Amino acid sequence: MTFKGVLFDFSGTLFRIESAGSWLRAVLDEAGVAVPPDEVRRYAMRLAVAGALPGGSSPERVPPHLAGLWATRDESAGRHRAAYTGLARQVELPSPVLYDALYDRHMTPNAWRPYADAAEVLGTLRREGIGIAVVSNIGWDLRPVFRAHGLDAFVDAYVLSYEHGIQKPDARLFRAACEQLGQDPHDVLMVGDDREADGGAAELGCSVHFVDHLPVEERPSGLRPVIALAGRGPLR
Repeated sequence: MTFKGVLFDFSGTLFRIESAGSWLRAVLDEAGVAVPPDEVRRYAMRLAVAGALPGGSSPERVPPHLAGLWATRDESAGRHRAAYTGLARQVELPSPVLYDALYDRHMTPNAWRPYADAAEVLGTLRREGIGIAVVSNIGWDLRPVFRAHGLDAFVDAYVLSYEHGIQKPDARLFRAACEQLGQDPHDVLMVGDDREADGGAAELGCSVHFVDHLPVEERPSGLRPVIALAGRGPLR
C-alpha cells in the first residue's frame, strides 16, 4: 500500500531525551550547585525511578496525590509541569530551585537527540510528496527542538496534545493531524513507540507501525522500514 501521509510520535520515535545523569548534571552546573559525582549518580537514579524526566522512564510508582494529574498530564502545559515537578519533588535535592530548573532543561534542544536515521527517513518521505505530521502527547512547544536539529523543514504539521486539550490514544488528536495533512485516515500511517497511546490511531482507520524506544546508539536504523511501508522504496 502507498500512503499519502505519515504521522510520527516525538519522544522515543524521532528523538530521544538525554540520560537522567546528563540532565541533572547540566542543571547543577547551570545553577552553580556543587555535588560530588557519586551523589549526582544517586540523585539521577532516584529521579529516574520516580519518573521525573519527561521522555525518560515511567515512574515505578505514582504517589496517590499525583495520580489524577499524572493521568491527564498532557492535556495542558500547567498540568504537565505540575506532574513532572511533583514527581521530582519525591526526591530531596540539594536546592529547591532545581525542580523547576530540571523541568525547564528538558524543554531545551540540547536535551534531545534525533535518532540517526530520522533526517534520512523524513527527507525521503518529503521528497516523495508524502505529508508528514508530528503527533505528540506533550505539555510544551517542541517546534524549537525540530528547528535546532534541522528537521523542521520536513514537517508539514504539528499536533500537540496540550494545544488541543486531549491526549493520545484519543482518536480526535489523530483526526486533527489527518485533517491538517488533508488526507483520509485510511491513507495515513502512524509511527510511534507506545502501543497504547499511538495505537489509538487504528481506531480512526490509520495503519500503525511501532518502533522500539531505545537509546540513540542502540537504534541506528529503526525508522528506515517506514520508507518501504509507505510504499516508497525497498525495506532496508
